[in-house]
Amino acid sequence: MTPHARPCPPPLSRRALLGGMSAAALLGPAAGRSGAALAQDLTPPPAETAPEMAPDPAQPFSFDLLTEEMRALAATAHERPKVKASFLDNLTYDDYRLINFNPDRALWKGQGTLFTLAAFHMGWLFKEPVRLFEVDTKAAAARELTFSTDDFLYYNEMAARAPEHAAMPGVAGFRLASPMNRADVFDEVVAFLGASYFRALGRGSAYGLSARGLAINTGMRRAEEFPRFSRFYIERPAPGAEEIVLFAALESPSVTGAYRFVIRPGATTVMDVTLRLFFRAAVDQLGIAPLTSMFLFSEKNRADFDDYRPNVHDSDGLCIERADGDVLWRPLNNPPRLASSYFVEDSPRRFGLHQRDRDFDHYQDASARYERRPSVDVEPLGDWGRGVVRLVEIPTDLEVNDNIVAFWVPEGQVSAGESREFAYRLHWGDLPHDKDDTRAYIDETRAGHGGVSGVANTDGTRKFVIDFRGGIIAGLPGDAEIEAVASVSRGEIVTKTLSRIPERGIWRLVLDVAGDEGETVELAAHLRGYDRKLSETWLYQWIVE
Repeated sequence: MTPHARPCPPPLSRRALLGGMSAAALLGPAAGRSGAALAQDLTPPPAETAPEMAPDPAQPFSFDLLTEEMRALAATAHERPKVKASFLDNLTYDDYRLINFNPDRALWKGQGTLFTLAAFHMGWLFKEPVRLFEVDTKAAAARELTFSTDDFLYYNEMAARAPEHAAMPGVAGFRLASPMNRADVFDEVVAFLGASYFRALGRGSAYGLSARGLAINTGMRRAEEFPRFSRFYIERPAPGAEEIVLFAALESPSVTGAYRFVIRPGATTVMDVTLRLFFRAAVDQLGIAPLTSMFLFSEKNRADFDDYRPNVHDSDGLCIERADGDVLWRPLNNPPRLASSYFVEDSPRRFGLHQRDRDFDHYQDASARYERRPSVDVEPLGDWGRGVVRLVEIPTDLEVNDNIVAFWVPEGQVSAGESREFAYRLHWGDLPHDKDDTRAYIDETRAGHGGVSGVANTDGTRKFVIDFRGGIIAGLPGDAEIEAVASVSRGEIVTKTLSRIPERGIWRLVLDVAGDEGETVELAAHLRGYDRKLSETWLYQWIVE
């Protein structure tokens, strides 16, 4: 390796590398959105090749064997991995952005499969090694993948600092690529990086929100615990196979777990997730299928930000489809203080964080492309019973901070020695809202000072404007017998009007609401007529300042 022999790669913004790291600042250690994944297309000269080493012996492997290993591990005390001192210890943000995986060394490249694997370098925020294994399904055995500095490209000053042919104790995570958008291009599909964070793309998507393997005590008085995926076992894909299967070992002071992921890229990328959990200790709150996103501002709180863009968010609402098919839509907030909402459900069909607004003109950000951020639905597989969808919203003034978390909290306490199993399906993509074309959906929520426009607001009310689009009401005249059913908790609805706006093909509900200073006001509304419900249910939380 010749020092300074390679040019500096195109600069990556701090948003790109820190994009999903906001949970680190707000909720705890590293989260999972690394823009380093966006630099995989660099093609400088390949690194020098390390001498061939004898491969490690294969070991028997199956999901059941991993399960029993994690069950046994739960009976022992948690130990953090020990790593020898090396050049990895002092890598800064600026150092880390000068390192990329060498695309010529991607696993399975040129072997006729529809998937390739590339690793993330350790260092900076990612100090604990993650071990990767390749699974041979015919032999029911796994062999560990080893990495060295020869597998990575180091630019500018990092080319001089990185030792040649140095074995790595592991990697920070990995990403999978597949020809999802074009048959001749391997595009990134999914990345696992940081604690138990991962994120994926549908066709045409740009990275946005992240998922996690598990949430422990999120938004509670005691410190949040961040379990981590310490090992991954990836099945070698057969030629032409359109899905890939991988397994993960999860570890933390309170829990161990065995995970199975089946990933099918497409217009909507689908992941089937099975997790088997074993508890070393009791936990105050167990969060299943957690999703982490960012909401800075929209038409509801645009006045709080001096920004040329009309909207800045990775997701704009929480969507819940209840067991009876009713749909709840809760627009997201950037609240003045930490806020939580709890939605009690019995065997919901799905819940997720959505980016409904797909119009570039509503964002005007040619770099971030917020209109392309994926929505994600969690579809329970099997009967999850009774529990709560919890939404946590954290105040922030920067878009690099992930300030939104949503997850399922099963009913009942979790004690030491218990085991739990869950299965669910994740859907990543645009997820258009056309599942029921008879009910209108919430197209937009706006807010501002209450009262009459152009007149000083002296009564302290706040105005909420909710636009309903689609469904059978789209073709009804303005004098149709439709009513707005609205309710409020810890506040008062002062005025309520519903009208049709033919130019936009919508029905608009306007509420003026009053509440005492410091109070948390809960609002709900839907449209009804002709002996039936005609829309989704709009829900909102207003913290009165």
